[in-house]
Amino acid sequence: MKTYTVAVAGATGLVGRTMIKVLEERNFPVETLIPLASSRSVGKEIQFRGKPYTVQELTPEAFKGVDIALFSAGATVSVDVAPKLRKYGTVVIDNSSAFRMDENVPLVVPEVNKHAIFKHKGIIANPNCSTIQMVVVLKPLHDVFRIKRVVVSTYQSVTGAGQKGVDQLEDEIAGRPLRAPKFPHQIAYNVIPHIDVFYENGYTKEELKMINETKKIMEDNIPVTATTVRVPVLGGHSESVNIEFEQPCTVEEVKAILRKAPGVVLLDDPQTNLYPMPITAFGKDEVFVGRIRKDYTVKSGINVWIVADNVRKGAATNAVQIAEALIAGL
Repeated sequence: MKTYTVAVAGATGLVGRTMIKVLEERNFPVETLIPLASSRSVGKEIQFRGKPYTVQELTPEAFKGVDIALFSAGATVSVDVAPKLRKYGTVVIDNSSAFRMDENVPLVVPEVNKHAIFKHKGIIANPNCSTIQMVVVLKPLHDVFRIKRVVVSTYQSVTGAGQKGVDQLEDEIAGRPLRAPKFPHQIAYNVIPHIDVFYENGYTKEELKMINETKKIMEDNIPVTATTVRVPVLGGHSESVNIEFEQPCTVEEVKAILRKAPGVVLLDDPQTNLYPMPITAFGKDEVFVGRIRKDYTVKSGINVWIVADNVRKGAATNAVQIAEALIAGL
């Protein structure tokens, strides 16, 4: 088996650490691992396959000889560094929002649009965490019934805001001074209907990410509206999704399709209290779906409840899966 030199940019962050963990768990053919981060983290050690690796400074020159670079260092770093790596032949899989809506950069969820990977020009974008788990469920249903409209409300973990989000929740619950406030309000024992910045139209950037990314990954003519909410949960995003179809469907048909859908686990038996929860998905790579029921207000519609680990399938695992599909097709 061919092996690869793989760099992880942002290796000491929440997602970066998980990328390294997922590379090991999935036995990705890494010949050499190069962990990179800002100057603040240079010299720290991370473990990979039982060996210590020293974190190096994230500079364009550090990627010389790198085959695949997994980026989770923020949009500013991605914009500055990623385009410069084409000269080295490095393929960047970027977890930030920097290139997602760039028409020259494929936006990929392997279960949905794996074919788009090979249109890359050196950069492949990893979608927003909430978008990833939703389209994994939407795509197999759209293929059969054709989606007419999607209405989604999210319940997003503090891990979606990185380590500072986790720190704020833990500090508030413990009643200690905040190390670094991340949210505009208290998150402990609260929910905040506000993720990222607001635009003049009343939507947040997070909501528009879900709307626009879904269209790019699937089809541009699918209407989507979203409300994104931060909840005091440490791991796993949940979504209440209402889907209206052009073609008639039954709950039984929907369940049958989702049972066979790649990357999906159906958990749906309300009589025994079986349905997905964040604690169900925590530490796992699948997308879990349940609470499937008819929407009787439209001719053909259903409600579903979707849960996934946002740090894994919503970020790190999806990036590694893109890398797996990339090397499989080379």
